[in-house]
Amino acid sequence: MRFPILCVLTLVIAGGCARKEPTGFQGYLEGDFVYVASPLAGKLERLAVAKGSQVEAGAPLFTLERTAEVATQREAADRLRSVQARLEDLKKGARPSELATLEARLGQAKVASQLSQLELTRQESLYRGKVIAESEYDRSRLTHERDQGAVDELSSQLATARLGARNDALAAAEADVSAAAAAKERADWSVEQKAQSAPRAGFVYDTLYREGEFVAAANPVVALLPPENIKVRFFVPEARFGAFKAGDRLQIAFTGRKTPLEARVSYLSPKPEYTPPVLYNRENRTKLVFMVEAVFEGGAARDLHPGQPVDVMLVGSTTTP
Repeated sequence: MRFPILCVLTLVIAGGCARKEPTGFQGYLEGDFVYVASPLAGKLERLAVAKGSQVEAGAPLFTLERTAEVATQREAADRLRSVQARLEDLKKGARPSELATLEARLGQAKVASQLSQLELTRQESLYRGKVIAESEYDRSRLTHERDQGAVDELSSQLATARLGARNDALAAAEADVSAAAAAKERADWSVEQKAQSAPRAGFVYDTLYREGEFVAAANPVVALLPPENIKVRFFVPEARFGAFKAGDRLQIAFTGRKTPLEARVSYLSPKPEYTPPVLYNRENRTKLVFMVEAVFEGGAARDLHPGQPVDVMLVGSTTTP
């Protein structure tokens, strides 16, 4: 009778030692931080946020000292106004008083031409009647031609004065205006870059400088964590990796939180790897796994923090990891 009893005990022990393949996985939260920096260097003049606070999109984060940039901006604005005024002056031509002078001179020349024309007509009649010598007639003719030439000359001067500068001079002036406008835009950009605001709403994860410290160009001052940048990262054994696809719905459970959050698979690593030495799993044994990442719906991750351990379960599964 001992043999059957031993067999039964052996079967019971073997059955008790057998473990079901878990349907859930252990993982942790990961964050993709937004490091806000200025492309220009300068002393940190004002830090407008505190570490651990929540900010809305567009909220001011920090301001660097910008005295030199503001001075350059004023210089560029003055330069732009100067070249614009010069271009407008070239388009206008001569001043009104100069135009009035030319018009008066032209009127006098026309009167002189009319008088000389009358004199020429009388002298021509006398010359044909052989009353005067040919020299007197020639003198009247040349005088009229001189007076008519003066009218033509003053008419041309007046037309030129009304035209303004030549096309080449206008083109050069327009190029100066374009260059000055570009310099103004560059100066405005430099002033704007010294004050940075939040590109998106999020959690101020860290502040990397204190007021009064010098910040090198492109060095981040604030590390911002938008809620949509918080994701779940977990590792799936090779045998079960084929069951996952992008868009799969997951339930994410947290210690101390009764209601799990919903997430969707956003990334499946194409490369296998061995279980990391530090991983939130119970066995922690070396095996071939694939990394999977999932993102939360909407702003569900607003109060979550990177590093939190989580339990991941496919929607519809009933077995916890």
